[in-house]
Amino acid sequence: MSDIYKLKTILDTFYKEFDFKGRILEDPIEFPHRYSKNLDIETAGFIASCFAYGRVKAFKIVTQKILEVMGASPFEFLIDFDVKRDLNIFKGIFYRFNSNNDIIGLLYIIHCLLKEFGSIENAFMKFYRGDMYKGQIGFIEYIRGIDVSIVCERTAGLMQFFPSPVQGSSCKRLNMFLRWMVREKDIDFGLWREIPQNELIIPLDTHIARISRCLKLTERLSNDYKTAIEITNNLKKLDPYDPVKYDFALCHHGISGACSVKSTEKMCEGCAINGVR
Repeated sequence: MSDIYKLKTILDTFYKEFDFKGRILEDPIEFPHRYSKNLDIETAGFIASCFAYGRVKAFKIVTQKILEVMGASPFEFLIDFDVKRDLNIFKGIFYRFNSNNDIIGLLYIIHCLLKEFGSIENAFMKFYRGDMYKGQIGFIEYIRGIDVSIVCERTAGLMQFFPSPVQGSSCKRLNMFLRWMVREKDIDFGLWREIPQNELIIPLDTHIARISRCLKLTERLSNDYKTAIEITNNLKKLDPYDPVKYDFALCHHGISGACSVKSTEKMCEGCAINGVR
């Protein structure tokens, strides 16, 4: 049995056994799942993805506070966002690297996107044009160029919401949001139909990077955009049409205790036992 076939068999098994319903309540995707209208799902999803760093419990609290203020429709609230009327109702909300002013700036930026393009999808598709890398760069550069001086200063905390591949970032949160919007299986929504599923890039964090090195999906030591691309390209060998589905399988592989390696130079005992070489 070839190495790639062994790996595919193991990860396909983890994927099939993954508890998707249970995952929803332990993941930022919980928030867009609360809405039924596409524009609300998209808008809530984008907000939730921006805060998806650090401890899950912590970023869920701040996301919950923000969406509660917006009421039944985050899309309608933000497209009608009025600086004088709405600026003060988010006072006191902050999160880790993001001050209260940074959060207000984020919401204002989303307002500008919605007013200009009608949806976040339309904004992203203006820059995508069949190339995910260029699409992400263009989308982020446009966002970073929005004048926020009417509501806040252009701080490092505000820009932290919008890292770019040009800076070497893996763009984990953006890639996670895109997975939610494009993939049409499991807990993902499949709302954006013009981007093929196999153009998605795996949302790379330290957890996925560690497991991917253990499984020899990458030999790179940095957790950057190039590493995310390399892992995704290797996953395409297992499923050329839906490689990012293995995001769940890789998480399961680590959570199950099968992969516990801390070194980037060798395979963990669990992976060796499972026959992953």
